[in-house]
Amino acid sequence: MEITMGREAECKCDWNGTSAKVKALVEPPELILRGGLKQRIPFAEMQHLRADGDHLRFNFRGETVALTLGFDLAARWLKTLTAPPPTLAKKLGITGETVVRMIGPADDPALTEALAAARATTVPADLILARVNTPAELTHALRSAAEQLDRGVPIWFIYPKGKGHPLNENDVRSTALAAGIVDTKVAAVSATLTGLRFVKRRSR
Repeated sequence: MEITMGREAECKCDWNGTSAKVKALVEPPELILRGGLKQRIPFAEMQHLRADGDHLRFNFRGETVALTLGFDLAARWLKTLTAPPPTLAKKLGITGETVVRMIGPADDPALTEALAAARATTVPADLILARVNTPAELTHALRSAAEQLDRGVPIWFIYPKGKGHPLNENDVRSTALAAGIVDTKVAAVSATLTGLRFVKRRSR
């Protein structure tokens, strides 16, 4: 078995009697298997999850699964997979001390709940959330936030996930990079929204 990252491993997978070499990735809220077996396994659907020596074992939709990870990694992954999921506020970097500026509507319940965790929603702010649907709205948000971005305030662009929308990840990234800010994080916001975080590019 070759470990490539703390949450990524090349390992053997025994799936209901079938064995294959896979790349296993812990990408909340799913465990993803690629290679000899391809599966996306939501954490919420993993049953009887346990570390058994070198193995991480669980049941998924009536089938038994075992990943040969090694003693230490099996224990660490068990802890990760059974930990309560982080709140959206935590993923976005919002705490009870954070002042947030909202550009655009907070039109999703998850987003509204995350904003409620902030100390205030006003200007000047420690963090900017920009809810955008189109390239024009993205450009407007960049212009509106330009002064704060120049001072190093981070911004999350929150936009519809999936295909068929006027704005996609490539649009957001290329437009923002052209404006001198670089992406540092990605986060799922809700079932319909995703987000990319950007900060001012450091001078060389």
